Amino acid sequence: MHALNIVFAGTPPFAAHHLEALLATDHNIIGVYTQPDRSAGRGKQLQPSAVKLVAQEHGLAIFQPASLKTIEEQAVLSALKPDLMVVVAYGLLLPQAVLDIPRYGCINVHGSLLPRWRGAAPIERALLAGDEETGVTIMQMDKGLDTGAMLYKVNVPITDKDDRQTLENRLAEAGKAGLIHCLADLDSIRTGATAQDDTHSTYAYKLEKSEALLDWAHSAELVNRTIRCGIGRTPAYSFINGERVRILKAEPATSSATAAPGTIIDADKHFLLVACGDTALNVSLLQLPGKNPVSVADILNS
Repeated sequence: MHALNIVFAGTPPFAAHHLEALLATDHNIIGVYTQPDRSAGRGKQLQPSAVKLVAQEHGLAIFQPASLKTIEEQAVLSALKPDLMVVVAYGLLLPQAVLDIPRYGCINVHGSLLPRWRGAAPIERALLAGDEETGVTIMQMDKGLDTGAMLYKVNVPITDKDDRQTLENRLAEAGKAGLIHCLADLDSIRTGATAQDDTHSTYAYKLEKSEALLDWAHSAELVNRTIRCGIGRTPAYSFINGERVRILKAEPATSSATAAPGTIIDADKHFLLVACGDTALNVSLLQLPGKNPVSVADILNS
């Protein structure tokens, strides 16, 4: 397909990887939309998004409206005369007036096999649910939330070693490949778009911080999933002697629980063995308040 004039909209690192992939093609990135800078860190200083950093590096035009619902902001987008808008984890809802501006409309790269896990946290919810497979769906956007017709899917297996970060990395690779594939023959792929079956939809609510508090009365498998899905965004935590401690890496043990859930049954040079509702969990990586992550081995040695 001929080179397209593309407006890109995205915010976190997952989206930035897709922008970088587009920049390696012959398509023209005529504008980049990303969320306004947010305060972060102990100093609460404004920090640019990962997408903004990539856009700045390549000298691209950057737009950071708080909303795209106003006529004024829609006029700005319309003036760019985009052929297509590519949306990846942007974080703002696009009203119908925006969807109608590009010649080919807006397409979205979503980190699940739609219609499963529509919404804000598809990666975390897939891990927490114990799904054996997820993937990326490229869809033509409509006014609903992740409800548009599906253009292309890429399946990605979930291993029992995956955490949110490793799975996100693999989904980003799949998403980049899927996106480039779609843009190579967009006319034909749009013609073959498939409607989603709403009866099979599930919603991926954003993880609340309260969900990161480990309930050791759950099975060791579920506790471990909670730990894995929190990596890099909503770290799982518990309390040791009244001190809040992040639990960053663990694996189910083969031994049965011999104490009340949450009890540290044993400590060797590699693990803390913690009782769960059924068996137990070997915890190997912790983060104490105000400290860097540290292995259990290093804690015990100190």
